[in-house]
Amino acid sequence: MILPVSKRMASVKPSPTGAVLALATRLRAEGRDIISLGTGEPDFDTPQAIKDAGIAAIEAGATKYTPIDGTADLKNAVRAKFEQDNGLAYDADQILVTSGAKQALFNLCISLLGPGDQAIIPAPYWVSYPDMVRLAEAEPVFIETGIEDDFKMTPEELSAAITADTRLLILNSPCNPTGACYDPGELAAIGEVLENNPNIVIAADEIYESIHWAAEPFASFAQACPSLYGRTVTVNGVSKTYAMTGWRIGYAAGPQELIEAMATVQSQSTSNASSISQAAATAAMNADQSIVDRMVAEYRRRHDFLVPALNGIPGFECRRGEGTFYALPRVTGAIEALGLADDTDLTRHLIESVGLAVVPGTAFGAPGYIRLSFASSMDTLEEAVSRLKQAVSA
Repeated sequence: MILPVSKRMASVKPSPTGAVLALATRLRAEGRDIISLGTGEPDFDTPQAIKDAGIAAIEAGATKYTPIDGTADLKNAVRAKFEQDNGLAYDADQILVTSGAKQALFNLCISLLGPGDQAIIPAPYWVSYPDMVRLAEAEPVFIETGIEDDFKMTPEELSAAITADTRLLILNSPCNPTGACYDPGELAAIGEVLENNPNIVIAADEIYESIHWAAEPFASFAQACPSLYGRTVTVNGVSKTYAMTGWRIGYAAGPQELIEAMATVQSQSTSNASSISQAAATAAMNADQSIVDRMVAEYRRRHDFLVPALNGIPGFECRRGEGTFYALPRVTGAIEALGLADDTDLTRHLIESVGLAVVPGTAFGAPGYIRLSFASSMDTLEEAVSRLKQAVSA
């Protein structure tokens, strides 16, 4: 007997990055020598002081339900972070703590979108954005960019994509998978377009804010476009900044009415985020941030090795990034030289021939590209480049 699922599930697929991780894990279990540059997870351990705070919370009995929108201590730490780092002031009822930044974005889509609505998503994009929109029974509308555009949409492209049905713009900067980051002037120009379209909410996904090394300081969207503060939901979290992916703590800040709706969605799904994780996240955000600076310096060192190395491989073209721990080289030349059909074929060739797992760009709305994570040791990256050269030369 085959049990039916809802019609909406016909348009939703499992996460491609999760599939790569599962495949790499299975092949390792079979005895294969596999290098995986597929998942976006820091290879650093969570700093000891943060782990100690989680242990202390357990020992203190902080193991009960918390308010659905987060503990007062963590919300105060989030408010302080926005004020100190971004010059943005929020009241407590404008903050929602979630089980990872992904839940904050999902809560927003469910709260804001419905049948007939559209959400604009610049491509390349994080793999979950389109399916979140579809699960809200709305339509994703893509603005395609490429390496020649520095992977950034222009104000003119945004204006052309807006319709009477547009309700949401999802803007990820620094961007997964490209490493591109909009500077303050570029954000302001995008903001000018949105000022003339008052029905559009901006979801500013800034989860990689701290992993940033451009010449200009990072600018939050609401910081660069203060007139749009009342229509911007800024999403962030501790996963990437503090190597706390498994702790599952994200947060959102924005208009009180939207944050309240998002909290209502959460109340009927997961309720509060983990009490222990919230205590650890509070300690992380209130602590000396020098440990973050050291991790970011290492990510940049790896970036500065990997991008020139990729550009030295026949058929590869890679743009320097301003942040994150990803590289997205265009590989159409390598695909053609190897007689393969597309980027998905190339990723299959890489794992089968040299044991290297990466993610096809098609998963990110970027056919002809592949994504590599450099959240791995330099030794691993050097071996990965060696295997890439071997696979392409073959």
